[in-house]
Amino acid sequence: MKIYTKTGDEGKTSLIGGTKVLKSDLRIEAYGTVDELNSHIGLVSDFCNDDKTKIVLKEIQDRLFTIGSELACDPKKNTKMPIPDLFESDIKLLEDEMDKMDEQLPVMKKFILPGGLPAVSFAHVARCVCRRAERCCVNLKENNGEVNPLIIKYINRLSDYLFMLARYIGMKNNAVEITWNARV
Repeated sequence: MKIYTKTGDEGKTSLIGGTKVLKSDLRIEAYGTVDELNSHIGLVSDFCNDDKTKIVLKEIQDRLFTIGSELACDPKKNTKMPIPDLFESDIKLLEDEMDKMDEQLPVMKKFILPGGLPAVSFAHVARCVCRRAERCCVNLKENNGEVNPLIIKYINRLSDYLFMLARYIGMKNNAVEITWNARV
């Protein structure tokens, strides 16, 4: 099977279920941004030197595929393809991992600027893309597109996790946190 189908040459694509939509559709924007986030998580993992964190990041990538699959479905049609589910326990995993990191991190007294190490910067970029994915999902929901509430909750929690992860990676690698000192 060839990777190119030529069916998208006129700016349309198909949702799972067969419905044709414009590539600018809010649903396409939402799952496309989740896909972009997944790529950034892969980059964070590639630059991370902690095996336990890499395992968690692979779990997150799997959940992001689950989210992307659900967002790619036409909510008005039943699909013959089984789509995996997202669970409250997936959110709990992120919270538990954040709690473990928080126990080791110094108290944050100032805003932190991204940087210090490539892995720290990549985690912050992933966090920003995660926030955009969240905005896209909320926009889809607010414009009469069905979105599982767990998706928005998971992505919201994931952005918090990525912030904590950036700090944690920096601490584990003895990188100095770059604090923001506002001009007065």
